[in-house]
Amino acid sequence: MNSGVLYALGAYLSWGLFPLYFRQIAAIPSLQIVAHRTLWSLAFVAVVLLVMRNLRWLRAVDAATWRRFTLSALLIAINWLTYVWAVGHGHVIDASLGYFINPLVNVALGFALLHERPRPVQWLAVGLAAFGVVWLTVAGGRLPWVALVLAVSFGFYGLMRKTAALGAIEGLTLETLILAPLAAAGLIWWSQDGSMAGQTAVDWAWLIGTGPVTAGSLLLFAAGARRIPLATLGLVQYVSPSLQFLLGVFLFKEPMDATRLVAFGFIWGALAVYSAEGLWQAQRIVTASLPKPV
Repeated sequence: MNSGVLYALGAYLSWGLFPLYFRQIAAIPSLQIVAHRTLWSLAFVAVVLLVMRNLRWLRAVDAATWRRFTLSALLIAINWLTYVWAVGHGHVIDASLGYFINPLVNVALGFALLHERPRPVQWLAVGLAAFGVVWLTVAGGRLPWVALVLAVSFGFYGLMRKTAALGAIEGLTLETLILAPLAAAGLIWWSQDGSMAGQTAVDWAWLIGTGPVTAGSLLLFAAGARRIPLATLGLVQYVSPSLQFLLGVFLFKEPMDATRLVAFGFIWGALAVYSAEGLWQAQRIVTASLPKPV
């Protein structure tokens, strides 16, 4: 249990500090960063799988799994591209908003696509978050598209991976393997048209590092998720967007006016309601499973 919490915290802390990493290469086009991230992630997980001697599963991947992971690869590429662009263009707060509302998007997707029946308090949380997004759109005069793309793309990605037959590292391997030809073709094209000419050895070191950073965080998450209850994992996940929010406000000095603060207030309230209800339900299950006194 304790080691699981540490693994999960390690994953969410690293994801929360990603803006610090990607700011180092903000001058490089986002599409190029994602191409590098794809190829170096594939290289890293390939080495891990070779060391673990865990490659037999690749032969057993059937056509249906390839199709499913092609879709999940597209979703994670959209998510990565949006996130990298947001960090490089001063939208870290918007990115944090996306990951704050992601758990509530999962509730809505579960209802719409998996025929799950959210409890009334969960619907209340979804309603509060939806009001916050509407308030931000109407009062702020623009749709928070960065937050919505991140939340929806990662929500659908999670939905695809939830029903997939592969584990975390195997799934990432297959996704990056699917994206690798496009990523390699893009990098070859950019190297020939001169758009990569100004990149220094330091830039390349940061770009190569996106592979271990991406895959390492996912491995920490997978290790933590196997060892702790879902309710605990649900609370720990807010470490990541909270760190991103604090970085956006206090380090990157992004604007945080009253309109955005009200919207975040509704969303934080929604998350408080959602988390409290989840903990209460988990406690009920634990209490019900205890032996009754004779």
